[in-house]
This record gives sequence, structure tokens and C-alpha cells, in this order.
Amino acid sequence: MSTLRLDRRTLLRGAAAGGGLLGLQGLLPAWAQTGSAGLRADLPTLTGPNIELTVGHTPFTVGSRTGHAVTINGVLPAPLLRLREGQNVRLSVANTLDEDTSIHWHGLLVPFQMDGVPGISFPGIRARETFVYEFPIKQSGTFWYHSHSNLQEAMGHYGPIVIDPANADPVAYEREHVLVLSDWSFMHPHEILAKLKKSPGYFNQQRTTLAGLMDGSDRMSLEERRMWGQMRMDPRDILDVSGSTYTYLINGHGPQENWTGLFRPGERVRLRIINASAMSIFNVRIPGLPMTVVQADGENVRPVETDEFQISVAETYDVIVQPTEDRAYTIVSEAIDRSGMGRATLAPRLGMTAEVPPLREVPNLTMRDMGMGGMDHGAMGDMSGMDHDAISGMDHAAPTQNAPAAGEMAGMSMSGMNMRDPENAPPDMAVGVGVDAIAMDPANRLGERPIGLTTVDHRVLVYTDLVSLQPNKDPRPPSRTMEIHLTGNMERFMWGFDGRKFSELVEPIRFERNERVRVTLVNDTMMAHPIHLHGHFFELVTGGPAGHQPLKHTVNVAPGGKVTFDLTADAPGDWAFHCHMLMHMHAGMFNVVKVRPMDGAAS
Repeated sequence: MSTLRLDRRTLLRGAAAGGGLLGLQGLLPAWAQTGSAGLRADLPTLTGPNIELTVGHTPFTVGSRTGHAVTINGVLPAPLLRLREGQNVRLSVANTLDEDTSIHWHGLLVPFQMDGVPGISFPGIRARETFVYEFPIKQSGTFWYHSHSNLQEAMGHYGPIVIDPANADPVAYEREHVLVLSDWSFMHPHEILAKLKKSPGYFNQQRTTLAGLMDGSDRMSLEERRMWGQMRMDPRDILDVSGSTYTYLINGHGPQENWTGLFRPGERVRLRIINASAMSIFNVRIPGLPMTVVQADGENVRPVETDEFQISVAETYDVIVQPTEDRAYTIVSEAIDRSGMGRATLAPRLGMTAEVPPLREVPNLTMRDMGMGGMDHGAMGDMSGMDHDAISGMDHAAPTQNAPAAGEMAGMSMSGMNMRDPENAPPDMAVGVGVDAIAMDPANRLGERPIGLTTVDHRVLVYTDLVSLQPNKDPRPPSRTMEIHLTGNMERFMWGFDGRKFSELVEPIRFERNERVRVTLVNDTMMAHPIHLHGHFFELVTGGPAGHQPLKHTVNVAPGGKVTFDLTADAPGDWAFHCHMLMHMHAGMFNVVKVRPMDGAAS
């Protein structure tokens, strides 16, 4: 039977009681309100070869309000599953909901029938029924699990997984803490999606203003604002859903509740950090305490010290910190649009706190984020050589003239530029209503500091810093190449691959079993897209040491950027391939990868 160290169902239900302090918290913005009161710092943990999970409804309290969560075993986040490499595990999942549910084991290498995606790898778990997942544990590291049904993930249906290695761990540490970052809204996710469909900027309350122009706080000139306006684009459209409705949680705790993890000065502390949010990308830092990254997406990397890193939706990073002083440190997970933050504490004793830094200034998008990577190097400031009166030719609501070649753009009149010109599109892209922009000069941005961190005065992790600790298993060069465009229509909140939504019965992506393929993802939109491939890891082409390029199962493709990875299609079956922004996936950025043959058959 599974072992449970702590049942928090009653704690969640009793969290509504909070006295006068919680009453005052209704005056705070959503991101600053507290999570459920009374929760302990340690996560309830399930272990052993037989684990029982129950999906159900649970009240969840943030501040003075109680909402409805979909949870596993009554807790949010779900229990930590502690497994060991080489064991077999049997997970019995009982569904007490009145609708179907599912569990996907994110990053785990399992038979495709156990992958947990309804309609792709299994039928789903019907209401009032039980499904048993059973598979061998083939790897070690930090992973997580979540629903792949009906936006339940946004309502609390997610939890962490830690798999201990069969042999000695190459990472030395005396203590560890698992940190599950997430976002929470009292608004039902289907209502959030409906509002985005009607008004994509509904949750963006940080747009440029006349007052910001006058006092300089928007950091944009009148000409720059005019250009953005004529293109009908918003330089502050960074996250679709923001802290105007989200409270940012760490282990189910809001910022004021202050989840606290303990340490003894001098200890090496391993932090296993998981971004389990629905729609939020975070910039993570611990002021005054450097972090050494030792693992990415469950794969060990050569240690690299940094002061801040960006973690996109569904990514995981393990870091080592070694606080030597008898003092508290604040863990900050700041939304990349600076609309709010998650906050927790590392301390030698409970009750200690450290200064919580204020939210930093809202970043502005740049020409590179529009897919004009050749036009500047991350700033919009010097645009004196451009004809701003003619910039309305970039209207991407309907095709007009052909766009000039990328190399001709710098310093020229932009009168002939049209970001939706079908001439810019690859032959197999459907340039219809689902495509409102085509990147004219997308850039490889793996070595660039991510959004909001370009000018900070400390070290920032970038993808090219990651180097696999062990040699990659498949040294073969790719036998073919493939290009996939990430496309969308911001005004209609439509998303897809190569201009097509999944609901349009798109052709699956097909690989021969064990073939080696180089895939390039091109982001034609101005939004970041964390792209996840089920059942496989791929090697990011970073230009790093040969045979040691980092292995990932999820990669964030920056706006106007492109990412190339090498894939060995060694897992037969049907696998989901999608953006892990939950609303983007639900609105169409999803496809199926078919790897054939299966067990020698040609099916």
C-alpha cells in the first residue's frame, strides 16, 4: 500500500477561518493574497510499488475567499510521488468527479498506453471509474504529473514526482526541498478562455498610457508608441493571463502565507523547482544567494552558477544553494510580465523572514519579439532610419505587398512590409484566418537573456549555459530535417502549428522508429510557447560541446525566435506534441506524433 505522511484534506477545508488579517487581504491584488492557511512546509509523500490516487473536488482558500479546486487525494498541490529508478510502479487512479479525468506523467518515459492523454494514448478515466497505470521506472530526476482533461490542470490537478537514482547521485546535498510553482484564479478556466476569445488583452492591466508617456515610465517615445499602434500590436502583451486574476503559489501557499523551507547554515540544499502553472512563466531568484543549476527537466547538467533563471511552463530545474549565514532568504518567482510574484522563504528557523523585493518594471517587447531579429539586438530605441509614417503598411490584418528580404530591413522605409504576406510563409503553411503574422527574420535566441532580464545587473541563465553531464546516447547525425511553425491569431485567440488548429483534423507528424531527425521550431507569434513532446527527450542544438548538448522534454520558444533540436524517435506509439500554455493548447496548438513501426509491425 502507498505511504502517506500527511493528509491535508481537512486543512484545506478548514482554511476559510482566518480572522481579521484575512479580511484585510481582500484589499490586496490577487498576486499578493495568501494561500490556504495552516499547511505544513513538507509535502505529503506517497511511495512504494502500489500507490492509490483519488481525483475529486476540494475547497481551496486564498485570502478571505474560498474557491473550488480539482485535487488528488484532497490536497493542492497533489502528493509528492517518491519513486526509485529500476522499480515497477502501479498507480491506481479513482475518479470521483462527474466528468472524465486523466493523469499524464510529465517527462516520464513510459509505454504510450500509460502516457495519459485522452483520445491519443487511452480513452481517459470515466466518471466514477478507476484506471490503473503500471510501468517500469527507467530514469531518475525531478518531474511532475497533471491532468490532460478539460482544463483541470488550471484548477489544482497537478503534483511533483521525484525519482531517486538506482546508483550514486552525482549531485551532493544534505537537504532538499521541492518547490511547485503555480498560478491560481477564482475564475473558472473556461471563463478565462472565453474572455480571451472575446478580448485577448482582457487581463492585461499594464498597457502603456498617456501618463506613462508624459512621465517617461513607459520607456517608449511617441514615435515608438505610434508604430505599435499602427501595427495594432501591444508592446506589453507578454502573458495572456496575469496577476490581475492570478495568485502565484509556491507549494500551494500564497506570497503572504510565506511557505518556509528550513536549512542549517553551511548545508548544501537542493531545490527541485517545478513550474506547474497553467499560463505563467516565472523569473526565479533568491536575493543574496547564488544558485548552482545541476539538473534541467530531470536530466543532470554540468553545474553552472547563476543568480536568476527563467522557468517556462512545464519545465523543471534543480539548483544547489549553500547559505552560510544565520539569516532568512526570500525565494522569488516573479511573473515575466511583472504583474505579480510567488514568494517563499529559506530560513534556519520557522517564523524568520527576509525582505521581499518589489515588483520590477514591466518590460516592453522589441523588434526581435516581432520576428525581426536582424533589425536590432534587443532594443527598439534607435529607429531613426525608419519611415514611421509608412509603418502602417505592416498592418497584418490582410495580405498586401510582398515583404522585403530580411537583410534589407535595417534602416529602411517599412512601407512595403506586411507581416502576414503569404510569400513569407513556407509552402505547407495554411495562411488563413488562424495566422496574423509570419516572422520575417526569426532568430536563434537560445543564447539570449529572456524577456525582462536583458538589463539586470547579475548573472542570468540561458539555454546555451546548459551542458549535459553524461554523453548523449545517440551520436548519429540527423538523417533528415523538419521545420514546424508556431502560429496564431492574437485578436481571435487562435493557435496552431503551421497555421492549422488540431480541431481541423491536421495530419499527424510521422517518424520512423529510431530515426534521427533535426527539428526546427519557428515562432511566428509575439508570445512565448513552451513546446512539450511526450515520450521523448530531445537534444537542444546549442552549439555546446559535441555529444553533450542538453536534453529537454520541454523548451520555451521565445517570441519571434526559433529553436532547433535533434530527436531520436525511439518510443513507438502515438504521442502528444503541444504548447504547454494550457489555453494555447486548448485553442489549437496541439498535434500527434506517430512513431512507427510498433514492435516490428507496420501499423
